[in-house]
Amino acid sequence: MSAAQDLESLSAKFGADVVGTKEFRGESTISVKLGVLHDVLATAKKDHGYAIIIDISSLDHFGEDPRFEMVYELATLDDSKHLRVKAKVSEDEEVPTATDIWLGADWHEREVFDMMGIRFSGHPNLKRILMWEGYPFHPLRKDFPLAGRPSEMPDVAFTGVAPLEGGPFVTCAGTNDSVKREPRARVVD
Repeated sequence: MSAAQDLESLSAKFGADVVGTKEFRGESTISVKLGVLHDVLATAKKDHGYAIIIDISSLDHFGEDPRFEMVYELATLDDSKHLRVKAKVSEDEEVPTATDIWLGADWHEREVFDMMGIRFSGHPNLKRILMWEGYPFHPLRKDFPLAGRPSEMPDVAFTGVAPLEGGPFVTCAGTNDSVKREPRARVVD
């Protein structure tokens, strides 16, 4: 069965909850309503063999309603089929977690939460993964200023000499000899 046939099967099963399907240059995409997203993902894994979740990302359609769109990239173990599943999400809605379907969804969902502010209901550990706890903004939203926002964090960027330059844990690039390149092999005088 091909990914195109999987689109037909999922469309038949979920009927009116399928917003649209698209085949473009060998990529198969199905867009569904948020209410059936979890069921579509579970069906894709159980009935169609999409055992791997490659990525979970989100789009910010700032100025539109619903504002966000979730994008799930799925693949089979033999990499013979790829499927993209999309669902639109408004700012006040929560997306059902996919961690009960694929354990690998954990970090992807945390990144989407951290960068876009989209919450996942049922997630086992929904906390920031890139920004620090307590950071009040979501940097990948389109209304986030490109120059950033003021913060209470100390300025960690500097232009001086790196504190570990030449130290015991710095490798020497450019040498073909792995022993000379290995910092633990150097004798400190």
